[in-house]
Amino acid sequence: MKVVFHSDFYQVYTDDPAAAPGRMEAILSVIEPHVELVEALPATEAQISAAHTPAHVDRIRRMGLYDRAALAAGGAVQAATLGLEEPCFAAIRPPGHHASAGSCWGFCFFNNMAVAVEALKRQGRIRSAYILDFDLHFGDGTENILGRRSYVSIHNPGSYDRDAYLKEVAQELERFPADIIGVSAGFDNHRQDWGGLLMTDDYHAMGRMVRDAARRNGGGCFAVLEGGYNHDVLGRNALALINGLSA
Repeated sequence: MKVVFHSDFYQVYTDDPAAAPGRMEAILSVIEPHVELVEALPATEAQISAAHTPAHVDRIRRMGLYDRAALAAGGAVQAATLGLEEPCFAAIRPPGHHASAGSCWGFCFFNNMAVAVEALKRQGRIRSAYILDFDLHFGDGTENILGRRSYVSIHNPGSYDRDAYLKEVAQELERFPADIIGVSAGFDNHRQDWGGLLMTDDYHAMGRMVRDAARRNGGGCFAVLEGGYNHDVLGRNALALINGLSA
């Protein structure tokens, strides 16, 4: 399976947990023997501006984070584009699902998922999109940008019971057929991470659910990295999702 990545994602750019030293190494050291790496390219300013206000783009530029955030957003666009033909994962950072059109928080700067699906829509590549965000934290930025766009359905699982959580994901994927399924893949709800709920096998199961739904829909699927902060398990969790998506 193809994984979009760039060596610049190894660089530490702030002091937040998403930018922590060794985080991307923890993922790549596990997944690299099993995947085909594709070098990420930055999103264009037009692609970014389809999801964000000019004032917000200028703010990120003044923070000195524009190039890095644009590279992550571009990696998401590439993953979404490749995902129309085969499942794809974007191992990118900064994450994005807390970035709204004109503001951001929670280690995010540009909304990678919103930039990606809006790029496909504007290119006429899709008519509908479904976003599954299984990060521990609600993807408020994605909801704020895309929640009122009629071509998008978004689901953030809310159960605090592991079995009910997986059942909820399965049921929601069946309810909303779409041309593309995008996964905001935050691994911080793992049993050994901040959320303490899911097991590594559950990410494989959800990846398989997404792949099966895409096949039923006659569409594509892709995933982009969001949270996940325990370096000891992060790589295994990402590989489990990748294996589920490619099953």
